[in-house]
Amino acid sequence: MTAEPARPAPNQSPPSGDVWTVSRVLDWTVKHLKQNGSPSPRLDAEVLLAHARGCPRIKLYTDFDQSMTDAQRAIMRDLVKRRAQSEPVAYLIGEREFYSLTFQLTRDVLIPRPDTEVLVMELIERARNLPSPKILDLGTGSGCIAVTAAANLPQATVTAVDVSPAALEVAKANALRHKVDSRMDFLEGDLFGPVSDGSRFDFIVSNPPYIPSGELAELQADVRKHEPQLALDGGPDGLDIIRRIVADLPRFLTESGGFLVEIDPPQSAAVQTMLSETGHFEKISTVKDLAGEQRVVIAGHQ
Repeated sequence: MTAEPARPAPNQSPPSGDVWTVSRVLDWTVKHLKQNGSPSPRLDAEVLLAHARGCPRIKLYTDFDQSMTDAQRAIMRDLVKRRAQSEPVAYLIGEREFYSLTFQLTRDVLIPRPDTEVLVMELIERARNLPSPKILDLGTGSGCIAVTAAANLPQATVTAVDVSPAALEVAKANALRHKVDSRMDFLEGDLFGPVSDGSRFDFIVSNPPYIPSGELAELQADVRKHEPQLALDGGPDGLDIIRRIVADLPRFLTESGGFLVEIDPPQSAAVQTMLSETGHFEKISTVKDLAGEQRVVIAGHQ
């Protein structure tokens, strides 16, 4: 039986009479990414190819037999090479969808996760009936929580805080993109540091760094190598930042105000105890993520 000749890569010239069609590039990319350990090679390949061609993903399937231009192949070649080295797709294309909104991203901010949508959903549900809720987002990053809240709560004003100037620029760009910047304030500093004394908020929310320092080396390569450690490292037990936030909550919440925080599921009991010991909240509960894990702790008065 004669061995099948090796197929050239998209950066090589196809055999005489052969062309690199959308279908062919897609098939080759899926195989290449699978060989290099991508957990979702088909999805990655489709997203990258659509980005290289400047078209929606669905159009790949109507353009299956169309030839790729040299410029498109050059873009795709670079994207595939970087993805094969574990660089996240969201950074490669510069954006990620979150709560049905598209967010601009750079490597200065954590990539929004579906789990965080649980926190946002709970926040919106609790704030929607207030006439003019004031919301504070600590460690805003890309602004995915703050901007989504502002977009879904037209009566709300939202303050977003981050210690990273570069992250704040990304958040500001996303606020402009979704036309909510007029109802948002952006403060550079560490947690409550830049917030004016005497300010009171109906809701304080945060997706803080909560990975224990000793577990950072065990994270997936695309997270460990490429996402900002500042947004991941929560100290020895992962609770350093959460402790600091909880300690100051009574100073910045209204009497009936609530706190929502994303956590690592094993931290649930410790965070609930921490909040209970403040004596400030009448009710403390948790909400599960899509995998059934306790992902959000909520403290409030109802």
